[in-house]
This record gives sequence, structure tokens and C-alpha cells, in this order.
Amino acid sequence: MSNCIQNRYDFVLLFDVQDGNPNGDPDAGNLPRVDAETGKGLVTDVCLKRKVRNYVGLKHGEKPPYEIYVKEKAVLTNQQEKAYIALGLDPKGKDGKRKGGDDVDKARDWMCRNFFDIRTFGAVMGLKEANCGQVRGPVQITFARSVDPVVTLEHSITRMAVATEAEAEKQDGDNRTMGRKFTVPYGLYVAHGFVSASLAGQTGFSEGDLSLLWESLNNMFEHDRSAARGMMATRKLVVFKHESNMGNAPAHVLFDRVQAELKDGVTAPRSFADYDISVNSDNLPSGVTILEV
Repeated sequence: MSNCIQNRYDFVLLFDVQDGNPNGDPDAGNLPRVDAETGKGLVTDVCLKRKVRNYVGLKHGEKPPYEIYVKEKAVLTNQQEKAYIALGLDPKGKDGKRKGGDDVDKARDWMCRNFFDIRTFGAVMGLKEANCGQVRGPVQITFARSVDPVVTLEHSITRMAVATEAEAEKQDGDNRTMGRKFTVPYGLYVAHGFVSASLAGQTGFSEGDLSLLWESLNNMFEHDRSAARGMMATRKLVVFKHESNMGNAPAHVLFDRVQAELKDGVTAPRSFADYDISVNSDNLPSGVTILEV
């Protein structure tokens, strides 16, 4: 695939939340995720990938080659059958099960060409019917971790409206529904990401896909507003570009060049202005350049 990316990239994503819940934990009553030992906030890689998928789907209307494989209420077998139908193949195979072979390879390639998130993040598509194998994606993202410990606040909320006539007949003051809402007053989070040129060649991840990824990371919170998430925004995206497809320096060495520190005198950060962000570009390893996109 001649238009696939030819360079390795590593990137640092800084985003923040104010008076919101960036990623609730369903196993903990939807409390914001927190590292129990350090008190630092967490946002999962799955959460960040979801926002990228949503942005791409919204921008391109989920039309090929920017369809989204993993989305709300998507039936994955139906998604994969699209490949077999387009290629004129039998999704069940001769024995009712599709275990492998040329048809699976063709279907996998078709899925990569038409679905952005498969081309980007990879997917396991080895279902009994319409088997499309599995793809290891060139783009991987870590959990995001807050720079400093965060405080989880619990708020009582009420609903004055009622759901039924029976509730409306209750005495005044007795028909209010009480609830709970959890927020983080403020948190600046840092996530790290990796883009492999070698794996891009297997999925067809192109320069255009890469530009769309950067655009998505910069704008994904702009179209993900909700009362629960408060104010969220991407604050900085620092990209390290390697000359070679295998890379010119270890990722962790490059990541250490991006630092976020509290300004003097600030003990309880409540805005991005409370931090100093620095990107050390001195004496970069040979073959590495910094892009702030």
C-alpha cells in the first residue's frame, strides 16, 4: 500500500476537565477513576479511542473508507458480513463455519480499507460467521493519568418532575427524586500514544488517516459535551516524528521531554493556567523532530 505512513510517531496528549467526570467507573457507582495509592485520576484508553471514533464518524458520516466498526448498538457479525457481501463470498463457508483461508484474508483487507477504526486501532474479528480474522492496529494509546492527585466530589441533585400520575398525587415535597452526581473540580491529564509504520503497512493506515487522527485528538471533546463531563478540552498535542519506520529513539526518552508542573504558590489547581508546560527540544536524538499539531 504505497500511501501508508513511512515514519514512526510517538505523541503526548494533554487534556483537562473542570467540574466534570472525565471517565466514570461503572463498577464503582460511576465515580471518576482514581489510582487508589496516589490519588491521581485515570482515563482509560478505551474512553479516548471512543471519542476518536465518534469524531471521525460524525465528520465523515460513517461512510467508507471512514466507517466505524465499534459503535453503539453495532452488531459485529452484521458489520463483518458487509465484507463478504461486497466480495461475493459466503459468510458461513461450506461447513457452516469459517475457520480461515483466502476468503478470510480478503475479508480482513476489505474491512481495513473501509473501517477507519480497524485501520487505526485494529480489531479481533474472528467470529464463527463472517470471520474476518484479526488485525493489530498501528495506533495505540495508554491510560491517561492526572499530573496531580484529584479530588472526587459528590453532589446531591433533585428532579422536580414526576414520571407517573401516581407520583404527582403525592404531597408537595414528597415527589422529588434524589440522585447523586460525581465530579472532579479540576484535573490535567496526560496520555501517551504510539504510531507504528510497520503495522500501518498491514492495515493501510495512510498519511490522510494520520492527519485525521491528529485532528480528532485535538477536537474530540468539542463534540462530546454532556452535563456529566463538565468542561473538557485538549490543551496540547506534542508529536515526535522519527525519520525511520522503526524509530530513532526510545519512546520513554522522548516523553520525558514534555513536562507539566504547578506554578509557584499553587497548591490546589483549578485551571490550566495553574500549570507551566514545557517541551525540551534541545539536543534531540538524531532523526527525531518535534511537531506541535
